[in-house]
Amino acid sequence: MHLRATLPAALVGAALLTGTLLSTPAAAAGGVTIHHVWFDSPGSDNRSNTSLNAEWVQLKNTGRSAVSVKGWVLKDAANHRYVFPDIRIGAGRTVKVHTGKGRNTASDRYQNRRAYVWNNTSDTATLTRASGAKVDSCSWTTRDPSDKWC
Repeated sequence: MHLRATLPAALVGAALLTGTLLSTPAAAAGGVTIHHVWFDSPGSDNRSNTSLNAEWVQLKNTGRSAVSVKGWVLKDAANHRYVFPDIRIGAGRTVKVHTGKGRNTASDRYQNRRAYVWNNTSDTATLTRASGAKVDSCSWTTRDPSDKWC
């Protein structure tokens, strides 16, 4: 009987240590995930600011409290990096990181780039903490038409 009582506790402890209950790194990071990526802006790729801003990555805080992403990094496979300033993503809220120029708000951030970041054929968006620890990632290939729900 004593063995039966300790066995489930031991299994739960092993699951926690191996990450089985935390299925993604984002689950351990307060619920911030890469939610949606629009990697192929509509229309021709003419490098206009409108076209650049139609390319974006949306993060979502699925947790119950706000999360500070100060110093966190969003990058592509070629290591184009966007470092988040001192901002918080509210519980249940999203923030889009656009490639081009614009006025930063609580829900929209701008990288101020003059060239596209996300490859249309295949790429990976990776979100890391300031320490470099991976929070989440999302990959796509040509099978995905222009955007990817992660």
